[in-house]
Amino acid sequence: MTLWTQEAMNARLVRYADLIPCRTAFIDTKTPGSTEKENFTIIGAGVSESADQHVHITEKHGFNIGAARQPFGCVNSQHSHDTAEVFMVHSGRWRLLFGPNCEDGSLEIGPGDVCSVPIHMFRGFEKVDDGVGMLFTVLGEDDPGKVTWAPAVFEAAAGHGLKLAKGGMLIDTSDGDYQLKQVELEEVIDPETVAKLKTPPLDKLLECVATYERVRANPNPRSPLAAEGVEEAAIITPRPTRDGFEPGPISGWWPHGCNLRLLTLQTGAYVPMHSRQEAEVLILQEGTLEVSWADGAIVMGAGDTLTVPVGLPHAFRNTASVPAIAFVARGTEDPAPPVFLG
Repeated sequence: MTLWTQEAMNARLVRYADLIPCRTAFIDTKTPGSTEKENFTIIGAGVSESADQHVHITEKHGFNIGAARQPFGCVNSQHSHDTAEVFMVHSGRWRLLFGPNCEDGSLEIGPGDVCSVPIHMFRGFEKVDDGVGMLFTVLGEDDPGKVTWAPAVFEAAAGHGLKLAKGGMLIDTSDGDYQLKQVELEEVIDPETVAKLKTPPLDKLLECVATYERVRANPNPRSPLAAEGVEEAAIITPRPTRDGFEPGPISGWWPHGCNLRLLTLQTGAYVPMHSRQEAEVLILQEGTLEVSWADGAIVMGAGDTLTVPVGLPHAFRNTASVPAIAFVARGTEDPAPPVFLG
């Protein structure tokens, strides 16, 4: 039986202040308009194309957690994924752009909002208000594969010396093409492939968005975590779950491999010791949250990420004067009920 010491649990916590960014993560990082973006790989391998990308926690969870931090006007270029990509807005306002050339419309999301963009379609995003903003992401599966870039992204990157090798490794040729010897390059996708990555109608895409104002606590049956001052709301629930959640508000027509919830504790609220059968990752959106277990406790602050070991009895408490609000990812589409001690 693993002894979860304070030191061992601290290694499963990634503080917002300790996040290590990569500014060379993708093929568009030298393209004007995209040079200031920072990419973070928090849990899992992610989809970065750069050998410089730091991975904070390598343990497999069945999904990946990452983030992007960008200033006003900074763009993350048009791309497609083979597994789920979920955006959780931590700060700032963001515009999601659809289609290989941004021609298929857009949606705007802000703090606390969530959007799960369907697989096999082009999307990009840009920061649209003043200052620097932060998006957390969930990518489906342990190996989310590689990014498929729109043809225009390849063309723009080539003008700034960046090439992509087969398998997704970035090569910078700004000092000469000698690095390309004996390297097979990724090819620009053909028009037929572009046509297959078709954008659904915007009214269909609206099914993939849950605004913070729209999210409601699980009413029937009540969440097993619900208590005085404690609410658990569904955000992504692909199908009915054993712990009492019905599908929605985002269910999707593609695999997610996880559930996403919003857990809110008012001042003084407490969730007693309980354990889970699946991976559980908390990303604190607002306030502070104490997570305790038999041998210690961690106090999370806004922007911190904690992965709780499977089977470890743990409790939650809000000791601050403002609500604690956390996104919680559970590593299955059908989470089991928590097991409470005593």
